Amino acid sequence: MAERRTIVATRDLTKVYGTAVPVVALDHVNLDVHEGEMVAVMRPSGSGKSTLLNMIGALDRPTSGTVLIDGQDLAHVKDLDRFRARTVGFVFQMHNLIPTLTALENVEVPLRGQVRSAQQRRARAREMLALVGMADREDHLPSQLSGGQRQRVAIARALVNEPSLILADEPTGNLDSVSGAEILDLLIRLNREHNATILIVTHDRNIARATQRILEMRDGRIVGEHRVADPFTEDLRAFAQSALGQKLMAGDAEAIAHLARLHNNAAELAAQMAQVLRAVIS
Repeated sequence: MAERRTIVATRDLTKVYGTAVPVVALDHVNLDVHEGEMVAVMRPSGSGKSTLLNMIGALDRPTSGTVLIDGQDLAHVKDLDRFRARTVGFVFQMHNLIPTLTALENVEVPLRGQVRSAQQRRARAREMLALVGMADREDHLPSQLSGGQRQRVAIARALVNEPSLILADEPTGNLDSVSGAEILDLLIRLNREHNATILIVTHDRNIARATQRILEMRDGRIVGEHRVADPFTEDLRAFAQSALGQKLMAGDAEAIAHLARLHNNAAELAAQMAQVLRAVIS
């Protein structure tokens, strides 16, 4: 099987904010994302996830290290705005649609300045709205759309330039559970049916487990990664990372004592659980 080309590569990527009291947002991060992958970056706020996305999307410059997008070193790209518009599609938690433009006009925005006629831009924007199920809402303003519909328009806008990479920062964070599930299903479909390469930043494990690979970040570093397995194994992995799971694996006497009130042979149960959890996260 031919090796898939690398769409994202970072090498010793570091970002430090401030000088008097420096804050290390990214600390020598190394990662690769290949064509057609759907990858999640997880961990709580403040771990460096969004900073990483900003570096990869050329929205900010690193303090040191290298970012390559589809083989191009961002440090050597002369016109970052033009490169970003042609190579990366963004989907934000806040959809960032222009409120005075219709859905169709919002999707057209990244096409402006290209060597395309107005008719060609309009046709391409309509094609993308149809792809995300919004063909019948092209004349609606953002204020006339639901949160989920606005996010669909944002995804259409991200796709309109046929980018090598889609970056999604908490794409379902402001949506209700039903709309969030619909947006997640749409991203999965784009990945599976259209081979879209997608990097998602999220704190929601349900979203992460729908991807193919999960990167875990803490204090600006990637501290772990794994291929997504079956749902049961992912549940065990999540439990292993919980406070109780950590205590069980460490043989914490208090945690075992609590289990004793629920099970006749708590020590044996705890030992078995610890063994299973270690096997899952190894």
